[in-house]
Amino acid sequence: MRTNDLQDIKNRYNIVGNCDALNRALDIALQVASTDLSVLIVGESGVGKEIIPRLIHDHSIRRGKNYFAINCGSIPEGTIDSELFGHEKGAFTDAIGESKGYFGVADKGTIFLDEVGELPLATQARLLRVLENGEYIRVGGQKVLKTDVRVVAATNVNIQKAISEGRFREDLYYRLNTIPIQIPPLRERGDDILLLFRLFAMQIAEKYRLPRITLTEDAKQRMLKYKWPGNVRQLKNITEQMSVLSENRLIDAETISRFIPDDYDTTLPAPIAGNNSAHSYENEREALYQVLFELRTNVGELRRELNGLRRQIDDAASITSQAQTLSSKFPAVSEPAAHHTIPTESHVEDAVAEEINDVPESLNLNDQERQAIVKALERNNGNRSKTAEELGISSRTLYRKLKQYGLT
Repeated sequence: MRTNDLQDIKNRYNIVGNCDALNRALDIALQVASTDLSVLIVGESGVGKEIIPRLIHDHSIRRGKNYFAINCGSIPEGTIDSELFGHEKGAFTDAIGESKGYFGVADKGTIFLDEVGELPLATQARLLRVLENGEYIRVGGQKVLKTDVRVVAATNVNIQKAISEGRFREDLYYRLNTIPIQIPPLRERGDDILLLFRLFAMQIAEKYRLPRITLTEDAKQRMLKYKWPGNVRQLKNITEQMSVLSENRLIDAETISRFIPDDYDTTLPAPIAGNNSAHSYENEREALYQVLFELRTNVGELRRELNGLRRQIDDAASITSQAQTLSSKFPAVSEPAAHHTIPTESHVEDAVAEEINDVPESLNLNDQERQAIVKALERNNGNRSKTAEELGISSRTLYRKLKQYGLT
């Protein structure tokens, strides 16, 4: 393709860049546009794959017909067949009428299937049938329908790996991949990074009526060395951040470091920019999230403490009731032990009566609770599980009471 023709295409579709890989992708797209061959566009997320199918449609014999761009990853699995191929009335609960689906409405036109690697296997089988002979059946229908649609697909996943893992049909891959077009990542486009930055900075300045930001030489080097894992989309976002948050309109390397990592080789996304002198709503949002998190934590702790107090009250009431039951069985006598008449029918009953007679009447509630626990422990030979069972409380509550009264 001649340089002038290529530049006209870039101007029409607002494509910025001069790298060889990008030019090659555009050249292939224009050559294949006049055919009806299926095209598979491969590239990382954010590189601008959506421009190619629009270019292909506009330069094909179908340019006067419908064009639909469909993000396969954003449609729920349960409804994607209905969205693409249509459905008959009553096919499912909400099917109050029939639907043609995209393949029915786009007859004679072009469909762009973005993120085609996210399609369910059952839908892949339906798509393969359309690609092979133009036939499809609506959901809930039996009649075979025909459609004449040009399919252009795109993916950012490793299709070969998806095939080996059984997530993508190999026959569909080869059917879609008749003409492959590779879109280069931003990190491989060299000075295109600076050209795109200049474009985005100008657009943002015009949109928000701000002075346009520019880069110093050291800042340009930082931009060129960074790996840009989010590609063009990430570059645009960072340019917007710098345009709005930076007081100085001349961006140097120090300012750049607040928006992209110092590690040139990182493939992590850029962190949220921090600027002590600039007002950042991101910082306010983070502070609000922190306050809400701490509030939720405090509420949770209060709820747990309240539940703990309720359990203690219930346990105390249970132990008091047990103590009162024991006291009613073995009533304490305030007179001297010498004047008591001790039953002699059972040696066991004699021993218990003597122990109860040693308890003074002036014992308060806590003393009675402690004494009841002590006696229960003695009767069960120190076995805490049996003691807790006798007192009608849990082992954990018994342990807490033992610790409270210094009996551990």
